[in-house]
Amino acid sequence: MNSNIHEVTGDILLSSAQAIAHGVAPNDPFHSGLALALRERWPAMYKDFRHYCQTDHPKAGSLWAWGGMGATGPVRLVSLMTQEGGYEHGARPGKATSAHVNHALKELHAWIEQEKVQSLALPRLCTGVGGMDWNEVFPLIRQHLGALKIPVYVYSTYHKGEKPAVG
Repeated sequence: MNSNIHEVTGDILLSSAQAIAHGVAPNDPFHSGLALALRERWPAMYKDFRHYCQTDHPKAGSLWAWGGMGATGPVRLVSLMTQEGGYEHGARPGKATSAHVNHALKELHAWIEQEKVQSLALPRLCTGVGGMDWNEVFPLIRQHLGALKIPVYVYSTYHKGEKPAVG
């Protein structure tokens, strides 16, 4: 494993990382998992995400970044479009694909360098609603984020309310 990528356990919402990335679909309803927790904690983020999707119709494989204020200071959230979107009324997002994850992580790498982000936290991307196998996703994370000169904290096991030792 690359030395800048650290697998941790705990609650990603308690991360001390400068940015948190998560996988979603364009026009995602944020009804479950980490997306729901982010929507509940930062409702303005979800409102801005919906507006962005309705205005720009983003494609799978892209990303959308949001900045706001949290309890301990500035918050930066990055929605990685790892699934096909469902734009028709009542449509559900599709499953994640390695091609979409690959493109979104490539964009994330560029965004981190452009924005000079100092640390990143992300969950086991695409293994819940996205339906992918972690053994397929984690090598893509190493490929695209392993060369970054910042710590990348991968929350491999979720424990609600538990702050990780690092990350």
